[in-house]
Amino acid sequence: MELWEMTATDVAQRVAAGDVTARAMTEAALARMDAVNPAINAVVARNDDEALEAADAIDAARARGDALGPMAGVPVTTKENVDQRGFPTTNGLRVQKDLMAEADNPVVSNLRRAGAVIIGRTNTPAFSLRWFTRNDLRGHTKNPHNPAITPGGSSGGAASATAAGIGAMGHGTDIGGSIRYPAYACGLQGIRPTMGRVAAWNPSSPDRHIGAQLMAVSGPHARSVADVRLTLETMSVSDPRDPWHMPVPLDRGAYPKRAGLCVSPEGLATQPAVEQALRDAADRLKDAGWEVTEVESPPFREPARRQAQLWLAEMARGSRAAFDKEANADAMHVLAEMQKLTPEPDLNDVLDALQARVGFLRTWEEFLGRYPVLICPVSAEPPFRDLLDLENFPRVMEAQLTQVGLPLMGLPGMSVFTGFGTGEAGHVPLGAQLIGGRFREDILLDAAAAIEARSPAISVVTP
Repeated sequence: MELWEMTATDVAQRVAAGDVTARAMTEAALARMDAVNPAINAVVARNDDEALEAADAIDAARARGDALGPMAGVPVTTKENVDQRGFPTTNGLRVQKDLMAEADNPVVSNLRRAGAVIIGRTNTPAFSLRWFTRNDLRGHTKNPHNPAITPGGSSGGAASATAAGIGAMGHGTDIGGSIRYPAYACGLQGIRPTMGRVAAWNPSSPDRHIGAQLMAVSGPHARSVADVRLTLETMSVSDPRDPWHMPVPLDRGAYPKRAGLCVSPEGLATQPAVEQALRDAADRLKDAGWEVTEVESPPFREPARRQAQLWLAEMARGSRAAFDKEANADAMHVLAEMQKLTPEPDLNDVLDALQARVGFLRTWEEFLGRYPVLICPVSAEPPFRDLLDLENFPRVMEAQLTQVGLPLMGLPGMSVFTGFGTGEAGHVPLGAQLIGGRFREDILLDAAAAIEARSPAISVVTP
């Protein structure tokens, strides 16, 4: 096995044991980036010298006998919409190409403290708005499995890089599927944590409005469930700069091994290949001793509508001028299509959405008390042809129902890889979404590990 193929857990163990140096791991990751990134354009900013200095500091600490962090020597990437000192927080925008971060976002701080070595910054669509990854500043990111399909978005660069062996973990953010969908499209494991689990804040920018405060989260993409667990625990360390953060332990005790399976939530037209992936996941859980029952899901459609209202309220209040100034054709198209489906809300719409949120969360928590895991689609379709939203946005939006509906409640959701199949654009990864109760990511990780143990192994892919 090449060094760049190793999982984060293996790297951390081997660096701590002295079997490999952090510098060797970093050099291998940078060489892999040189070899494959030109084909996928996943990493769009790098600072090799800083990464190597960080690796050398870890090796020096080990030589002194100092305690090492839980991710010591693990090469990782960060998304270009979070602050990392010395880099611009572009969010895929030309108008932010000079927005230089002077301090780290708490997510970045926690990765550094744990000993992770940041080797690059990954691409995102303009405004981190789409399930596809292209912008006028950094260009177009491709899926290493199949360039005809999207790598997902908005964390498409993170997932593409991780799938191709550029780092063992790719940091992502999720307000409408932006961790879960890239993991699905790139054949990875990826988790959207509970709102408040991972502290996050960009010192370079004004605080976001209430919709994003309640719905936007940071989380990891990785090639193994163990790596997701390790990196999520690392990201979850308390930071006083985020008032929403909750210092809740990751492992929260016993639970009944019961899961609900819903193939077509609220009439979603789930395609056969996706249904098979869901039933495969359910069967693998059963084989692991779980009780799985086919059920109707709690609501997604009305939460999705309310989520879009809050999202559009934020754009109208704080981002519309930036949309006009950036003049990115893709983003303007998507915004116009969203406004067709959900007209711009007024104050009463926003207040009603916030009121409705409590009732939806109550319904979901009651359901998840009976079934601690819900198995449902990440998307109703296999990974889309790239840029399909520019041809048929309503089709794309409908297929992504479960991604858009979940964040309103702040609940955790995980995309788990189940294998490969055939989609409209040929060979594609497939998977299932697991949804759990607030701060019960431990249940999702346990279920995902059981599915992973009975699924094809995730291997690094060369584009």
